[in-house]
Amino acid sequence: MPEGPEIRRAADRLAALLAGCRPERVEMAPGVLPGMERRLQGRRIVDVSARGKALLTRFEGGTILYTHNQLYGRWEIHPPGPIPPSSRALRLAIHCREGAAALYSATEIELLDEERLAAHPYLARLGPELLDPAMEERTIAERLALPRFGRRCLMGLLQDQSVVAGLGNYLCCEILFDCGLHPSGRLGTLPEETPVRLAASALRLARQSYRTAGITNDLRRAAALEKRGASFEARRFLVYRRGGLPCYRCGTPIEKGRYCGRMGYLCPRCQPANQAGGAAP
Repeated sequence: MPEGPEIRRAADRLAALLAGCRPERVEMAPGVLPGMERRLQGRRIVDVSARGKALLTRFEGGTILYTHNQLYGRWEIHPPGPIPPSSRALRLAIHCREGAAALYSATEIELLDEERLAAHPYLARLGPELLDPAMEERTIAERLALPRFGRRCLMGLLQDQSVVAGLGNYLCCEILFDCGLHPSGRLGTLPEETPVRLAASALRLARQSYRTAGITNDLRRAAALEKRGASFEARRFLVYRRGGLPCYRCGTPIEKGRYCGRMGYLCPRCQPANQAGGAAP
């Protein structure tokens, strides 16, 4: 499932096409918001934004199109004209003069107003938005340091959208490696400054991933690997999907495993299970 950086980049792509547009036509698959096409057609789109892993398309007059891709949903941009055939199920399409935004395979599609948006079951439980441009390290650190989270396993805690919105599996693995923390660690047993370190790493790596379309590796290292012919995937991560390959810091083979019920990757030397989570060498 896409994580915060990918969702926000998708919102940017949609906003570039749709913001300011008055849809010439809105088409919806049978059973998707019956009769709502005319309500949206011709109504100016104000903006498109991300909240957690949902996308919010705001129309003038206060109407908000809420979509959540879940595992298989996907937005695509097409040139003006009919939507080309696809093996994916087209759920809705917004046609503007400059092109069309088409949503495939998503199951969560709703029309809301601001009041209903605030009470939406998914949105109402989200924690602070990690990729909000105004987000500060202190806000995330204070959130992680709340006593009720002290006994939570780090691997699960960081991916809990009600704690911090926008982190998923790959970012979690990269952040924990960056901080030298084992995924099974618990904040209540770790040094007092750990939430501050986690918050700083989370903001830095999430923002870097957003800027670079998914690279959490050291950017100079990634550039050097690219010059040597490495694929995007091969130069992208610090530990994620690098099982069996040498750690960039110590050379120990990266391990893939399950930690607190979740799949992940780590360096067993840089993230020892028997320590309280000191900094990685």
